[in-house]
Amino acid sequence: MNSALIFVLSLGALLVAARYFTRSAERLGHMMRMSPLMVGVVIVALGTSLPELVSSIIAASKGNTEIVAGNVLGANISNIFLMLGCVTLVAGTSIFLGEEYIFIDLHFMLGSAVLVSYFMWQGTIGTVEGAILMIGFLIYQIHLFQSEKPKEMPVISEEAEISEIRKSNARNDVLILIASGVGIYFGAEYTVQSIIDIAHHMDIDEGLVSITALSLGTTLPELSVSITATRRGHAEIAIGNILGSCIFNALAVTGTAAVIAPIHITPLLREVALVFFLIASVFFYLLAQDKKISKWEGLLFLLFYVVFFLKIIKVI
Repeated sequence: MNSALIFVLSLGALLVAARYFTRSAERLGHMMRMSPLMVGVVIVALGTSLPELVSSIIAASKGNTEIVAGNVLGANISNIFLMLGCVTLVAGTSIFLGEEYIFIDLHFMLGSAVLVSYFMWQGTIGTVEGAILMIGFLIYQIHLFQSEKPKEMPVISEEAEISEIRKSNARNDVLILIASGVGIYFGAEYTVQSIIDIAHHMDIDEGLVSITALSLGTTLPELSVSITATRRGHAEIAIGNILGSCIFNALAVTGTAAVIAPIHITPLLREVALVFFLIASVFFYLLAQDKKISKWEGLLFLLFYVVFFLKIIKVI
């Protein structure tokens, strides 16, 4: 009971700290006259993925790498099935994917899913495989910086907001950035330790806790950003956020953790979670080929997530 309470409190602290970190970093980016696109691509995208990254690094340093695999697979399944389903419902109408940059990211998403799945299917991801995944993420980042984006590409922050942000006090934001960074570290530290304790007390796989409670919790920042963008009429930003988060988790999070310690994939993760992860990635890729995602397809994504969750907890 104490471990469960610590998990809830530490995960909440991790998410709140990540939110403050992202907000302050975003304001500093605007003050430094970074383009709104660069703020979104570099700062917001990285900030919303910090919970997955930091918790996976700490888990790997403790030698509990099943948590890493469960977190990555569960987060990406949640990103596609749960988050995409919610975004289509919030949008109310079909989401049109007419921009070429979305399709390039879609190819990267599928490629990263196939690559990390191949490594996971072997049962262990070692240092060499981790380095390959990190190189893959570096290639993706170079693509983001060098690819031509449409000038009219929408951004999360409106011009009036950006002008107001640039008048803010940079010193306060630096202090918030430092304090929230410390909060992220300790929040992740206690979150991972509580998962280990819960698994030991209940005599269950650590991967099971990470693929359900942890992965669902760490995707909340991405869900918040995506829903905000969709409500402002920029559903394509939400799709880009989902794609970017999936690529980051598969390549950067897995790769970084594997370099620290070999990642072991348990039979539950390999036989259930990995299969659903591939289904989600391929399904998303195929449905996007007509350059739109309807609310009915979004409902189908949500149904898949329910089936996945029931399968993981062995109800079906």
